[in-house]
Amino acid sequence: MNHTDQTQQYITLLRRFEPILRFTHGERFFPMDVDRYVANSSFWVQRPNQPSERVYAQGELSLEKLAQSRREPFESIQYLKFIEPLTIAELASYQLQQTLTKAGREQAFHAGAGRLARVGYGSRLLDALFSFSLFVRGRVPGDTAAAAAVRYKQMQAEQERFQYYGRVVEQEGWLVLQYWYFYAFNNWRSGFSGVNDHEADWEMACVYLYKDAEGEWQPEWTGYASHDFYGDDLRRRWDDPELQKIAQHPVVYVGAGSHASYYQPGEYLTELELPLLSPLSAFWGRIRSAWERMLRTEDSTRPTETLFRIPFVDYARGDGVSIGPGQQKRWDDPALLNPAPSWVRAYRGLWGLYARDPIAGENAPAGPMYDRSGRVRRAWYDPLGWAGLDKQVPPNRAQDRARRRQHAIEQRQDALKITISEKTRELRDLGMEAEAMLDQPHMRELYQQRQARITTLSQELSVLRAQLSTDGTLREALGLHAARLDAGYKVGPRAHIRRAHHPASATGLRLGRIAEIWAAASIGLVLLAFVGIVLFARQYLVVGIVSMLGIVAVVEAVFRSRLGWLLGRLTNALALVAAAVLLYQFFWPMLIGIIILAGAYILWENLRELGS
Repeated sequence: MNHTDQTQQYITLLRRFEPILRFTHGERFFPMDVDRYVANSSFWVQRPNQPSERVYAQGELSLEKLAQSRREPFESIQYLKFIEPLTIAELASYQLQQTLTKAGREQAFHAGAGRLARVGYGSRLLDALFSFSLFVRGRVPGDTAAAAAVRYKQMQAEQERFQYYGRVVEQEGWLVLQYWYFYAFNNWRSGFSGVNDHEADWEMACVYLYKDAEGEWQPEWTGYASHDFYGDDLRRRWDDPELQKIAQHPVVYVGAGSHASYYQPGEYLTELELPLLSPLSAFWGRIRSAWERMLRTEDSTRPTETLFRIPFVDYARGDGVSIGPGQQKRWDDPALLNPAPSWVRAYRGLWGLYARDPIAGENAPAGPMYDRSGRVRRAWYDPLGWAGLDKQVPPNRAQDRARRRQHAIEQRQDALKITISEKTRELRDLGMEAEAMLDQPHMRELYQQRQARITTLSQELSVLRAQLSTDGTLREALGLHAARLDAGYKVGPRAHIRRAHHPASATGLRLGRIAEIWAAASIGLVLLAFVGIVLFARQYLVVGIVSMLGIVAVVEAVFRSRLGWLLGRLTNALALVAAAVLLYQFFWPMLIGIIILAGAYILWENLRELGS
């Protein structure tokens, strides 16, 4: 097949399975072509210990210039800058337009239930600290999102385009269709109370194909990019009921502002764990697990409490613009990344503003091929491993692979049987020699050497025979599995999923208005109460703090319908404290009593045994 025919085949496959993207009402940025974005951007270089230098002004840059090779010192950052923040007058005009005009009001986003009311008090405290950190971290200026929205709307008014970049990769019998989406801006923080804002955003969805008996490519899996996650939980099998499809087009529900991808519409609670707090989070998890095991209060149905993580909501309601086949907005012809064009291969810099954020959340991302450090993304060089598919055999090869594995184990068993036979003969010879030495005092040292070898050889034989037995069981299982595969058997479509990310239930979203107000105000009220205790009742500091925390705990439990759970925990804790006090006060009498009881029991058992 020549290059032109292969290109056409790739485009046909990409078109056949191109996803349908459904956005949340209020989303302002949609997948676009990079040509116009680059033409509207300036190009900058930040060298170590130097001010940023503009290389190309807005209107001077093109994809060809972006791909030019540049030699820069270590730790230099190359980045684009899409937009300048609005002036105060421009921002005021923009806000008035969004508030007063009918079009602005219709496009406005409504958050619904407060995100802080959905999480515990510890998470709210960390959220407050995270908000304070934005004042000292590098971040995208607050007016930049509004400026980007205005410019993007102007570009779409000039020429409305919805673009994706398709890449096709053959790997280990799979054909991977990658759909890369570029957004001019990620306004998750400023638009939807999320984690971050940054210029530019690259997202991706995959469809994994295999060849059927007729040699035709058939879909088997999908994989949706969601923040920085990877592995089994990102993918769904084509017959999974959670995967929604229209004809052969998978439906992707896009997070508002974040542009993360989800399989179901809804509101997803996403928790950010700061690297600095990871050890504390792990330590707290071990303590909580040990406590629940000791009290036997483990509940696998209850969500895991995350004391050291910051809560955010990803709104993927799917009630806004929909792009794709049969939708109100259609995709332009796919731009193929086979082979990767020079602007993908050669440019390793950032596709938007370098905000100098030390935790990188507000810095723009790099392109589809690279991460922010300039290394190749795993999703690019290993699309199977990225979605945990590197351990999965394509269905058209599964039965043959099972038979081959069964044959390999049979061969290993044959080799094991020979080794076991040889070692058994050696063990018996050594046993015979040891018996012959029993009444020969002068052979004591040699006898001990033989006994040591007998012990070692017996242990080796035990391990080999156990392996032989295990291999026999595995060989039988593979034979049964191959027969089931021949009959068309498949494991359950969700057997690989460990922690599926589900949207909040309707019950979880029905939070009272008072609970939302309490969640929003609780941190500030506690801080003010603490200051009041310090200033006006310092002599009762400990009692005051304990009382304050007790009141907070009770109010939290009432609002979260966990008062019974709280009382149960307090009862268990008080019981443990009481037991510790009793043990401390009556340690020696209790110890003597236990010893007397143990001695009497042993005496009784031994005398009863003699009598029998």
